[in-house]
Amino acid sequence: MEEGTKSKKTVFVGGISDDTDETTLYESFSTFGDILEVQLPPPVTQHYQNQNASAPKHRGFAFVTFSSSADAQDAIDNMDMNELKGRVLKVNLARPMKAALNLTGNRAIWESEEWLKEHVKPLAQSGGVQGRHARSQSPSAEPEESEKNKDDDDAMEE
Repeated sequence: MEEGTKSKKTVFVGGISDDTDETTLYESFSTFGDILEVQLPPPVTQHYQNQNASAPKHRGFAFVTFSSSADAQDAIDNMDMNELKGRVLKVNLARPMKAALNLTGNRAIWESEEWLKEHVKPLAQSGGVQGRHARSQSPSAEPEESEKNKDDDDAMEE
């Protein structure tokens, strides 16, 4: 099954109550057609599993995948803005996550060889550690440094 075809058969069901489970969703949505899968994503943080029974068991939404896109559209037309267990549902076609498409967006720009060649000088040309060390040894730089430190100490005492 193609990914685009699956997305047209999968509906997003938002606003479900904490006591709603897969069985309840299956029973409510099976009147519109054959259901292939019901997914209730677990909470983002895992510490809920170790807490009391009143802790949420899911994130407040679900995905229901039908065998045909016509069945999915029937479920949207009939269940959107309807009530289930005291909560008004928001039902529409599921869309793929945007974050999943951006696989290379978290790389630092300096990880690219092209960027390094263009923007970084060789150590000998940039002065490097020796250049900084030579500047700190010069007599004109030392009084400025001690003045800065003295000002910093005064700021701390206030």
